[in-house]
Amino acid sequence: MGMAVGGNGGGGSGRRRRGGRNRAVISEINVTPLVDVMLVLLIIFMVAAPMMTVGVPIDLPETQAKALNSETQSITISVKNDGEVFLQETPIPAAEIAAKLEAIATTGYNERIFVRGDATAPYGVIADVMARIQGAGFKNIGLVTQQKKDQ
Repeated sequence: MGMAVGGNGGGGSGRRRRGGRNRAVISEINVTPLVDVMLVLLIIFMVAAPMMTVGVPIDLPETQAKALNSETQSITISVKNDGEVFLQETPIPAAEIAAKLEAIATTGYNERIFVRGDATAPYGVIADVMARIQGAGFKNIGLVTQQKKDQ
């Protein structure tokens, strides 16, 4: 019945690690929660992006034209049925259209500009708006319509 006292044998309480160093602190970032948050944000923006369209409610005329593929965000000018003109969602006097467009156009005079006119809007107002845009030097102008539903 022998017992070793004070030596390096047997018991776990007196053990020392090799070299006498303590284990180093791991200073790495746990990426999993970051990826989870980013994926949730991606899904939220993918769902919300189509809902972020120009919000001036107008009744567009229906045509048989096909939809355009648009890679970039374009400038939209809307004309309501009472002749009121909007740049994006902001009411604007027709006389200020050219100056405002030149100020916000990011690609210069090659900027794509869509004119949305209500089906019952006065033709003269829509023609005046388009003439002012063209007079300012913009050449890439398009009229927005709704596709006809098959009957």
